[in-house]
Amino acid sequence: MKFDTIIIGGGLSGLVCGIKLAQQGERCVIVSSGQSALHFSSGSYDLLNALPDGTAVDNPLSALPDLIKQMPNHPYAKLGVDRFRRLVSDTESFFTNVGLPMFGSGDANHYRITPMGTLRPTWLTSFGFATSEQIDSLRWKKVSIFNPVGFLDFYPQFIADEFFKLGTESEIHLFDIPDLDYLRRNPTEMRSTNIARVLDRNISLVAKILNDKSADGEAIILPACIGLNATAFQDLQKEVNKPILLIPTMPPSIVGIYTQQYLHDYFLKLGGVYMLGDSIKKAEIENNTIKRVYSFNHGDIPFVGKNYILATGSYFSQGLIATSDRIYEPIFNLDVAYSDNRQKWYSSKMFDTQGYQQFGVKTDNNFRGLLNGTALDNLYVSGAILEGFNPIKEGCGAGVSILSALSIAESIIKINRENYEFATT
Repeated sequence: MKFDTIIIGGGLSGLVCGIKLAQQGERCVIVSSGQSALHFSSGSYDLLNALPDGTAVDNPLSALPDLIKQMPNHPYAKLGVDRFRRLVSDTESFFTNVGLPMFGSGDANHYRITPMGTLRPTWLTSFGFATSEQIDSLRWKKVSIFNPVGFLDFYPQFIADEFFKLGTESEIHLFDIPDLDYLRRNPTEMRSTNIARVLDRNISLVAKILNDKSADGEAIILPACIGLNATAFQDLQKEVNKPILLIPTMPPSIVGIYTQQYLHDYFLKLGGVYMLGDSIKKAEIENNTIKRVYSFNHGDIPFVGKNYILATGSYFSQGLIATSDRIYEPIFNLDVAYSDNRQKWYSSKMFDTQGYQQFGVKTDNNFRGLLNGTALDNLYVSGAILEGFNPIKEGCGAGVSILSALSIAESIIKINRENYEFATT
């Protein structure tokens, strides 16, 4: 099977890269083993919330020089200031152009509202989610918080208590519709995905409940358990006479599942091939170049491409494997940055920085994977598997995934253009 580019991993980084390449006419295949981390998404995408030394970041674009000084191997450091700025702007345009509108800018973090009602800085937030411009206040004096009866993955009282600290009063309403009775027969079925399927097909009934019970609130707060259907949330907002704002629930994430499926479908419409439920198991390398790779499902039938992109994620998706004495990348056996002293892998204090979180695959400044210290000519590495950053402490996981993907796509497109110009002169 021959393609221009073979992408290993079908999460956020792999899909963004695949779409960007397919938009330029590249024939791409994504090989994905299954569920990605998008299914745990909050609906927001962080760019940079804190420097490695813990200093809070309000303006990610302005903070980059300090980040580079503190962490020279950080993926953003490999981009450099100018490319970083350009790719941040390209990302904001990318989501708008594919039809996934986002709020936010790299010039200033805003604040998303967590499932517990607290405020956390972020870069981009999906349409319809509750946000704040200020860390110490909200824009409403009073809101109405609604929750389906029996839904245990949303905590209205915790949210109301946090809102009160910020000067906003809340009234809490439990609501019910007949179609939810079947789910409540088994409490394990009262999960966001199942509730969303019910609410999505009962929009008018839900709208009537919200209109009838929210008279005193300036806005309506709902758990993000609606919107598996592409137009459900917009249809609900049209029938309700005040703003509806979503707050993420505990996983699984409706907005994450929707985003994954939307980007998947968009990639297919561009002519991409998406192979779900398969994994690449080995590669053949000749003269510092990947010649072909083999998957579990296709046996001796190889995937052959001009370029290969490794976007398999970190430990969660087994892009990296940790044993008692080493951490390794299982497909290409690429160089991995980690400490030989296992005591430095972790801290016994749960909320301290954990060393293993910044271990990852080594690359050059164009994100080409290193093997025995040498960059492979046609293998690029993107996303969570990269070395040199802590996605939790620095609040930069989504940004690294997206910006590395766009940078790689840009490099491949540039090489293709140069090769074409050379061939035609």
